[in-house]
Amino acid sequence: MKIAAMVGSNRKDSYNRQLTSFMQKRYDGKLDIEILPIDQLPFYNQDEELNPPQIVEDLRKIIKESDGILIATPEYNGSISGMLKNALDWFSRVDQVMVNKPAMVVGASMGGLGTVKAQLQLRQILNAPGIGTLTLPGNEVYIGSVHEKIDEDGNLKDEETINFLDNVVDNFINWTEKTKVYS
Repeated sequence: MKIAAMVGSNRKDSYNRQLTSFMQKRYDGKLDIEILPIDQLPFYNQDEELNPPQIVEDLRKIIKESDGILIATPEYNGSISGMLKNALDWFSRVDQVMVNKPAMVVGASMGGLGTVKAQLQLRQILNAPGIGTLTLPGNEVYIGSVHEKIDEDGNLKDEETINFLDNVVDNFINWTEKTKVYS
């Protein structure tokens, strides 16, 4: 199952990038997760949307050909990052490649609540008409105190968190299969 992944942080040692990389390795064989380089997108500009830069077209194609979308969001000032919002703006205009795509949202932070506020906002955005993903319901992944649950190689080491994530990924796979009729 091909999954296009967006990580909303461009920090080299981003916990959300480490989480997505962990998921790439752990679920290899179940999911083929490709992390999109959304940090390389230029700022969205409506003047360019009909003739976008090549990277926009390339990433749109990957999303369009994917079976689903994984979004790992940090929380910046109680919100999603500008980088993630920029990517969503590019992908929601003209060729609306996210409409009816199954989506899974995860987030990790050093705070106790994970990325609760950012994910609430992100779920609202993902429901907007130009985006319209089929976001996996009832399977929120808020990994708080992530710095205590990850090893020096960037892998989750907390068994309770890993078991929970395994369950949510299985639910996402089932959700993706059920929603294929809409895409």
